[in-house]
Amino acid sequence: MSTPDSHSSNGTSSSATESTAARSTVLHRLYTGTGAFDIVGKRKRWYIALGLLVLVCVASIGFKGFNLGIEFTGGTKVSMPAAGAQGQITADEAEEAFRDALGHPADSVQLVGSGDSRTIQIRTDKLSVDELTTLKQGLVEDLQPLGTNGQPTVDAISDSAVSGTWGGEITQQALIALGVFLALVAVFLAFYFERWMAVAALIALLHDVVVTAGIYSLIGFEVSPSTVIGLLTILGFSLYDTVVVFDKVKENTRGILGLTRRTYPEAANLALNQTLMRSINTTVIALLPVLGLLIIGAGVLGVGVLRDLALVQGIGMLAGVVSSILLATPLLVDFKMRNPKYRAQAGKVRQRRARRSAETSSDAERAAADTEEPLDESVDAVSRRERTMAAAISASARTGKGPAERGSGGRPSGKSGHPTGKKRR
Repeated sequence: MSTPDSHSSNGTSSSATESTAARSTVLHRLYTGTGAFDIVGKRKRWYIALGLLVLVCVASIGFKGFNLGIEFTGGTKVSMPAAGAQGQITADEAEEAFRDALGHPADSVQLVGSGDSRTIQIRTDKLSVDELTTLKQGLVEDLQPLGTNGQPTVDAISDSAVSGTWGGEITQQALIALGVFLALVAVFLAFYFERWMAVAALIALLHDVVVTAGIYSLIGFEVSPSTVIGLLTILGFSLYDTVVVFDKVKENTRGILGLTRRTYPEAANLALNQTLMRSINTTVIALLPVLGLLIIGAGVLGVGVLRDLALVQGIGMLAGVVSSILLATPLLVDFKMRNPKYRAQAGKVRQRRARRSAETSSDAERAAADTEEPLDESVDAVSRRERTMAAAISASARTGKGPAERGSGGRPSGKSGHPTGKKRR
């Protein structure tokens, strides 16, 4: 006799089995690349989703702007050892001492390096000579940083002025490099693949740049020259992923205008499925060193340049893998289907499938008819036997003898011969 607990355990185990089977099925479909994921067929959904994301990013860039670093705005950088007379100086203590000395917070306070070489870096707006003198005196009084002689001194604190034109020059050079890069990419893709593949790849690259910049604007990450340089590096990764997919599309669609097995969108969707797991694995492997830079370089060592590089690369890689799968190939399909030749080939594929479907239906109907004929014959035989038995019963009723009074074969029961029992001479 089963108990409620056993029923619940059975239900739990069955549901767990079903969920495991579902997961294994998804993984199997990912690794085999059989075309089970209709990415191209649902391209309008991806267009709407990515279009809204780009719209939000553009609006944030236009209305909110960027959190530009000191290299773009200009300012003053103050550095001092993290070793103090009363122990290690923390970033919070340095920020509080800065506020007490000047009456406003610093733009950024970072703890850089490790061990005895750790330093405190303070970045703020451009300070006058009097403000610098006041700041240094306040830092020495509150934190007592140790100089080379092991005693608290003002000489342990250094300062440098940063011009905002330097960041602007870096950005200008980066934009020139970006334009040259995009032009070379367009030429390469147009010759190696075809014109529409180059157009789709460039749109995907622009999507990556806009989304990455928009996320920086939305969240408020600081933009430094390292950020601009990192933004250029992610374009190569995104382009590589797109080229891998396009190469498979080119292989699957070679000579497709003379075939009626599948349409161009179906062949492109199959190529996406065949390279989907490769794209995911490549992105995961590429993100591992980026996470190492972000955690070790920025979190442990406190190097701000490594943090800026890793952050923009991580965001850009995620945007790149999304655009190469959900944007580049669907755009290519739409561009190609504007050609009447590909639309005519798709019509031939549909006609061939309609003929095969009609032939399959006719074969099924004939098979059903063949199975019904023996059944009808058996029913007719049973009906004939029933009519014969009914006629026999009716004849017996008219003679006054029923079937039970006759022997086998319909003969009367009893002794054979004449009624007297004498033999005929």
